[in-house]
Formats: sequence, structure tokens, C-alpha cells
Amino acid sequence: MNIGGLFAILDDVAATLDDVAVMSKVAAKKTAGILGDDLAVNANLSSNFASNREIPVLWQIAKGSFMNKLIILPLAFLLSAFAPWAIAPILIAGAIYLSYEGAEKVEEYLHYRKHRHLAQTPSRNIEDETEQEKIKKAIRTDFILSIEIVVLALSTVKNEALLTQVIVTSLIAILATIGVYGLVALLVRIDDFGFHLSAKGEKKQSAWLKKVGTFLINLLPKLIKALTVIGVIAMLLVAGGIFTHNIDFLHHITWLNNMLGEIAIGLVVGFVTIGILKLKELVLPSKTA
Repeated sequence: MNIGGLFAILDDVAATLDDVAVMSKVAAKKTAGILGDDLAVNANLSSNFASNREIPVLWQIAKGSFMNKLIILPLAFLLSAFAPWAIAPILIAGAIYLSYEGAEKVEEYLHYRKHRHLAQTPSRNIEDETEQEKIKKAIRTDFILSIEIVVLALSTVKNEALLTQVIVTSLIAILATIGVYGLVALLVRIDDFGFHLSAKGEKKQSAWLKKVGTFLINLLPKLIKALTVIGVIAMLLVAGGIFTHNIDFLHHITWLNNMLGEIAIGLVVGFVTIGILKLKELVLPSKTA
């Protein structure tokens, strides 16, 4: 191979890597909302385990998440190559699911606010679930969110070369898994670090260490609550954005094409979905009776 040919190949590689870097930034911005929701969901779930089981359980869920991506990524690339028209409907179906999840959390909050003075029995008892059941549930939830992350990332590079599509989408999927579960692992250990600092402060008679330790112990539940709220807003915002960008008549309603408008669309679709499911529950038993 002559020097000119080698430089041409290196130039092509550099151009591809440059495209990958640019498109990865775009894809990361588009998937940020779902990643925020993924982080909130997993942080909330992982905090329900005993302290000595948090990291082992999180590792099992993370492995399940990688397996989900290994299943979803090839299917997504096949769709992009042979049925690109299917990407928008999948995105919209996923957006309906995200809207439903977001609206359900809003409904639960409103119901709690209305009936908080009454003694309530939880609709599902988390303590009754085994560790493996919780892990399976978390991996199923991750599968839905992973589909959205992969398809959304792929939709940002659908007009690029196949190699760029594969590299960018795979990179976002891998970084999403490492980033989300890495952050969750840090979050769920905050209170343990707080206890460690408090004990150290007690031993060394350091008021400062004890204050920092107590602050970290009290921070975790507040942080998870904040992440839950941010996650709900992110879900509705991402869902609304998918609707406005993929449904033509919504795209042309200018006052909907902003953050508040997209959240509102997500919330409306979510409550409509909840209504349809409740109606189905009322109608189906009467048919089978």
C-alpha cells in the first residue's frame, strides 16, 4: 500500500470519528430525559434493599441491562436498514408508555395528597416481593427504557452512514448503562458514607465530621424524592417531544413546541391512556362474566 492510500484511509477514519463525536453529542442530548428517568427509577428501586445487598443487586440489574441492549441493538439496526419507517411508530408507542408512567405517578401523588389523612394499605406490598422478583421487575422496566434510548439515539443518526449509526447508537447504549448504574451505585452508598463519617467524628470528637455525616444520611431520601420528580418531568417532556416531532399536525401547532407544551401533551396522553385502561378493566369483566 502506498503512502497516499494510507493517508486516504486515515483521513476517512478521522472523518468517521469526527462524525461519531458530533452525532454522539446530539444523541446524548436527545436521550438525556430518558436517562434521567432511568436514574430516578433505579435509585428508587435500589434503595428498597438491605444495605449489604444494594451493590450485588445493582450489579445483577446492570448485567440484565447489558443483556437487554445486546438484544435491542441488533434488532434496531435491522429495522434501520430494512424498515426505517417502523422507527417513528416504535418511538410513538414508547412515548405513550412514558406518558402513562409519568401520569400514573402524578395520579398517585394527587391521590396521596387527597387521602393522606387516612390510613392506607399500599396497592402492592414491596416487602412481600422476593429479591429476585424485584430484580426481574427492574430488568423489565430497563428493557422498555432501553428500547426508547436505543431507538431515540438511532433516530438522530438515521440519515448517516450505517457504520456511524452502529458506533453512535452502541456508544450511547453502553455509556447510558455504565453512567446510570454507576451513579445509582454512588447514590445508594451516600448514607453508608454518612454513617462512616459520623462514627469517625464520634471517635475523633469532631463536630464537623458528625455534621457532614448526618447531612449525608438525611440527604439520600431527599435526593431520591428529587430524582423521582425530575424523572417524571423528564418522562413527560421526552414523550411530548416525541409526539410533536413525529405527529405532523402537532408539529405545526407552534404554541405546543416548547418545554411546557411538550410536558402538557405528555400529561394529557398519559391521563387518556390511564382512562382507557381503567375503562377496559370495567368492561372486560362484564364480558367474561
